[in-house]
Amino acid sequence: MILAAGRGERMRPLTDRLPKPLLPVAGRPLIEHHIEALMQAGFKELVINHAHLGKQIETTLGDGQRWGITILYSPEPAGALETGGGIFKALPLLGDAPFVVINGDIWTDYDLTQLITLEHKLAHLILVDNPAHNPEGDFLLSNDGLCSEGRGKRLTFSCIGIYHPVLFAGCKSGAFPLAPVLKAAMAQGRVSGEHYTGRWVDVGTPQRLEELNTTLSA
Repeated sequence: MILAAGRGERMRPLTDRLPKPLLPVAGRPLIEHHIEALMQAGFKELVINHAHLGKQIETTLGDGQRWGITILYSPEPAGALETGGGIFKALPLLGDAPFVVINGDIWTDYDLTQLITLEHKLAHLILVDNPAHNPEGDFLLSNDGLCSEGRGKRLTFSCIGIYHPVLFAGCKSGAFPLAPVLKAAMAQGRVSGEHYTGRWVDVGTPQRLEELNTTLSA
């Protein structure tokens, strides 16, 4: 699943007429980088949620035929459903097995191939070094590969994760964030993680978008 329903307020005015996942990176829409990486990793079915200017996403990407995959869409109401609510709404499309979720507004060279055979618990999170805009990080990663809250040297959640549908048991329809759901599972020791030290960018502002395009052009 690629999360593509955000309004992209920090990207305005670029996102006033174009949804954030369609902003150009290295000459093509940002979301296409994810689609191609997932296709090359062996994934065949993809769900994309959308809200703001969502029809543009459907028109641009179509049914996935040109990549040899199947794309299904999970439209959300105006204002979207936040990350947790968006995933919960899409569960009927995602099936009963664990699934990968990637935010549509990041860029990375993380090899998604390993996610197919990765053993995990209720959730498995890819963590990265803390960027300047998130110096305190999000979660701790223990030596035995478990994620948790608490004090210590935290890492930043890359917005790439594997989730089991059971993670969302007890959730209700509507807008809600993902973090409380993850933290509840962490308290039970049921969230694993790994530290990725390769390239990763949260393409959240026009400046970061420009910097990413400059880097990739070089």
